[in-house]
Amino acid sequence: MEYRAAAFVAERLTQLGFEVVTGRQACLSEARMGVPHADEISLHEEMALNEGVNPYWLEQMRGGHTAVVGIIRGSKPGPIVALRFDMDCVEVGESQDPAHAPVKMGYRSRRQGLMHACGHDGHIAIGVGTAVQIAERIEELTGEIRLLFQPAEEGCRGAKAMIEAGWLDDVDYFFGGHIGLKSRTLGEVVASSSGFLSTTKLDVVFRGKAAHAGESPELGRNALLAACSASLHLHSISRHSGGATRIHVGQLVAGTGRNVIAEEAHMKLETRGVTEELNAFMLTEAVRILEGTANVYGVVCQREMVGSGVSAEADTALIPWIQRECERINRIHTVIPTLAMGVSEDASLMLRKVKERGGKAAYLMFGSPLTQGHHQPCFDFDEEVLGIAAELLIQLVFACPEWTVDKEDLIRTTDGDGG
Repeated sequence: MEYRAAAFVAERLTQLGFEVVTGRQACLSEARMGVPHADEISLHEEMALNEGVNPYWLEQMRGGHTAVVGIIRGSKPGPIVALRFDMDCVEVGESQDPAHAPVKMGYRSRRQGLMHACGHDGHIAIGVGTAVQIAERIEELTGEIRLLFQPAEEGCRGAKAMIEAGWLDDVDYFFGGHIGLKSRTLGEVVASSSGFLSTTKLDVVFRGKAAHAGESPELGRNALLAACSASLHLHSISRHSGGATRIHVGQLVAGTGRNVIAEEAHMKLETRGVTEELNAFMLTEAVRILEGTANVYGVVCQREMVGSGVSAEADTALIPWIQRECERINRIHTVIPTLAMGVSEDASLMLRKVKERGGKAAYLMFGSPLTQGHHQPCFDFDEEVLGIAAELLIQLVFACPEWTVDKEDLIRTTDGDGG
């Protein structure tokens, strides 16, 4: 539902001379995951219109099709390079502390319970800034550049739809990235992130039977108690000796009143594992507990998978090239060759797709101090990182044709003894 941000991006890319694709051509409708209810989508469309979003773009994106692709081509043949930028926010209420920079400077979130608590607004800024520089240097450009502005990264819900629309099919080089995370020093860059956690996101509904809690509690089937019990048991799943695993119940909403046996309980949860096999173990155990607990309380348990991410590794072969481009930027003082992410990222699906089809893919981290950790109410970053990240991506875009030419030479020099 990123209508305002997506429309801004589409408008700006159009002004810069990019071919812009939005809506159902940018993201395959049936491949989207965890799509909000139609009423909620309509509400956000109306808010976007009232906030001045261009009706043309809103019409293109109706129904939650908020992906944007910007395409620009050079005059000479060359590689296809894709850069991905996520746009969505997080379900966190932003701090009202007067010391919080967005409060002091007047850009605190206007949406109750929603804020950019992960830096994706910064990623949009990096993407648009990169687009400006590419457009200004169009005479130097060879090949094709695709800027992929992706909705619904949180919950690993949006990348699949852009992949299924074909935007990664013939990409030679792919770059994604993130502000902060494990890199908290300005001027530091992680050239190749690894250790993406495979994940599954579930929405669960327990359905019982309402009854008067005082007069006839025995006639009820308490969905709230079933959900609470399941939540405790889910968090007691044994961790796997084969590697890192996670489980988390993030939301539980149940009941209608203090004197009514709860007829429904709604739960949002996720499983994770450092490999898909380990995530599958956690998911199997989670389903077993959900169904078993429902049976104990005599209620029905329904579940829906609303998001999914895979484990993936970036191409280590790109590290020397990325390091070389970093050395040309004065504001970058440290390059870490590779670092484990330890989180899930929707871009992992894109990395895998590009590599499966013979391309090269990297996911970078752009170092920045953070006022508070990701997904927390006082999250903020040092905005100087925006210029550093954009400058590096520009270097990578214009270096890719050179990499293509000397790829075989580089492969030969990195093979053999001590390579």
